[in-house]
Amino acid sequence: MSVPTYAPAGGGWNQDPARGRFPGQVPGQPAGRPTHLPTQGPEEAPLAPVRRLRPGFGLRGPRRDQHVLPEQSLGALTVPVGDDGVVIGVDPQNQPAVLGIARPAPLDIVVVGSMWIAQLLALRTVAVGARVAVETARPPAWGPMAQAAGGGQQSVTVHEVRQIAPQGPSVTSPVLVVRDCGARPPRSLLAPSPWQSLLTLLPFLGPDAPRLLGRADLVGLQRLSPEETEVVTRVLRLPRQVSAALSTLGDNVMLWCTRDRQQFVMTQPTDAETGLLGAPRRMD
Repeated sequence: MSVPTYAPAGGGWNQDPARGRFPGQVPGQPAGRPTHLPTQGPEEAPLAPVRRLRPGFGLRGPRRDQHVLPEQSLGALTVPVGDDGVVIGVDPQNQPAVLGIARPAPLDIVVVGSMWIAQLLALRTVAVGARVAVETARPPAWGPMAQAAGGGQQSVTVHEVRQIAPQGPSVTSPVLVVRDCGARPPRSLLAPSPWQSLLTLLPFLGPDAPRLLGRADLVGLQRLSPEETEVVTRVLRLPRQVSAALSTLGDNVMLWCTRDRQQFVMTQPTDAETGLLGAPRRMD
């Protein structure tokens, strides 16, 4: 009996284009049939065609038409993805209002309001992976929040006024510096740096308020007195209908302003935030 002939190892059943047959095929025998099997008779059904494999890709999948969008329809495409950052509340359309704290350029923020809103922003900043450094004249008031933030990690550090050191911000470790130094804060010892945002908290408008408001990139305002509203309206050039609402805002509503835009935002604390910081308030 003759020795059966097999396809060489590694050749599989892929056809050898150079010889016009599969590796190991005996001349004159149908392609795709091992030579140790009996020769097919005329009454036998033909063998199913051999399905070629694509090396590294397996069997070919089903053929489907491509999804093609006409060029004139591209303008109608929208992607439901918002800005990244800290969710500070919802706008009048009940959409999330997001504040981008971590930026490659320095960001100067002034908030006229309570320590409650500053601590809430600090907590939510830690939640998105940034560090917070607090320069304050009342360290005991920031201690419980600093200990609770970060899940046991030292994500919030508290420093006496003018005792804060450079924080070494980077793209992988952005920093929010909160200055809670009263209505007349001294000049900061920290130089503006990429990936470092500076938030200056003013409990009310003092003599330096116009200078601080005028140079800020972003201003957040809780409820103001009529006298304070006049100052803010003049410095920020607020529309009349916007400034008229500043003295009637609820404790959890703020007006956020840039040089060319204003947005009312309602802050909704979570149960955990309320348990740590208490209910929203304008004064501490």
